[in-house]
Amino acid sequence: MNIASVATTSQVQPQDTVSLVMLRKQLDLQQANAAQLIATLPQPVAAPDPTATIGGRINTYA
Repeated sequence: MNIASVATTSQVQPQDTVSLVMLRKQLDLQQANAAQLIATLPQPVAAPDPTATIGGRINTYA
């Protein structure tokens, strides 16, 4: 099916344009909300120093 022949500019209704504009605004709002939620996440805790002496060995006794 040729999409270009189905959706020509003469067939586009004003309601379609309004719907697309409203969809774009909603997507922009959701993007802003997601960015705000991500910004509120706590910073990750720094990894422990791998050269630290605590926990560097595991004693196994058979």
